[in-house]
Amino acid sequence: MMPATAPALPILKVFQFPPNMIPRIDGKDDDWAIVPDSYTITLADMHDDEHIHAAPDPKDLDIHVKVGWVKGLNRLYFLYEAYKNYWDFADPGLHNDTFEVVVDGDRSGGPLIPRFRNNADQDEWDAHFSMHGVQAQNYHIMTPYEGKDWAMAWGCQPWDKELPWANHAQTYNFRPGQSGHYILEFYITPFDYASCDGPDRAVESKLTENKLIGLSWAVINYEGTPDGKNNGFWNLSPEHAMYGNSTYLRVFRLMPLEPQFRKPIDAKWSFKVIDMNRRLVAFQDESEGQITSWKWDFGDGTDSSDQFPIHQYKNAGEYVVVLTVEGPAGKSRLSKIWDVTLR
Repeated sequence: MMPATAPALPILKVFQFPPNMIPRIDGKDDDWAIVPDSYTITLADMHDDEHIHAAPDPKDLDIHVKVGWVKGLNRLYFLYEAYKNYWDFADPGLHNDTFEVVVDGDRSGGPLIPRFRNNADQDEWDAHFSMHGVQAQNYHIMTPYEGKDWAMAWGCQPWDKELPWANHAQTYNFRPGQSGHYILEFYITPFDYASCDGPDRAVESKLTENKLIGLSWAVINYEGTPDGKNNGFWNLSPEHAMYGNSTYLRVFRLMPLEPQFRKPIDAKWSFKVIDMNRRLVAFQDESEGQITSWKWDFGDGTDSSDQFPIHQYKNAGEYVVVLTVEGPAGKSRLSKIWDVTLR
């Protein structure tokens, strides 16, 4: 008899911020008030997969995380809010309450660190510089960070935690050993290829609507114990090794805009010159809403009612192209001035 397989975990959601409501990275949560509660992930959704710690009392440890994105930007925005009865962050090294985030923008899976590599015969440092954090990234974030860098980028590309690829801000009013509420707001840029040679060779993960990405995080909880060991590793993935093997990350979907932020009908379009010598242009309708008709004015005295027309221009020039769409909600128009320029 084949062993029973574990049920598939539900796909989690990344909230889409409207382009006029992008969160300001200031360590405050007011920009996130528009995010529905259904996007919030709490400690109750996380696992102590080593089964050595009792579930914490929210009076001692309470976690709330929201993740967002903005269409057109290859960034993931995070709001991390936590309450602890004992914050441990006095040590200048890794002994620090931690929010550890791992992202795999194209879900290629596989090891982030040499410990989990398949080619065990490879030299450890060759492995470090060839694959450590290259196809998926691990951000070991200090909570709070005081007198130290905000995060350790676990890999050979520490540039990925700096501007413009990342930004961060925090708010807290407690001291080491005290209790209190903590807010961390940040964004990171996931990479399909994060070169150890620097950002010039890197390839950002392209974030698009409804795309599935790999993402997980862990909360590493210290309590000032004499042995210096953590007393909790709370993990969004059921696999403890997710921190070093991106195959074990949870699946998240980059969600469309929530209905209250969408226009009932909105004309949008793009184009690609597929043959400059023949002045052949393919037009792509990207309109939103229920559309029943399309009217393209190509700016040269000709038009089309196709949704995705291919048009050949007779003469060189700069053209004003207009798309007008109609549907039950009404009509919408978008013109682009001289974007289509042909020689």
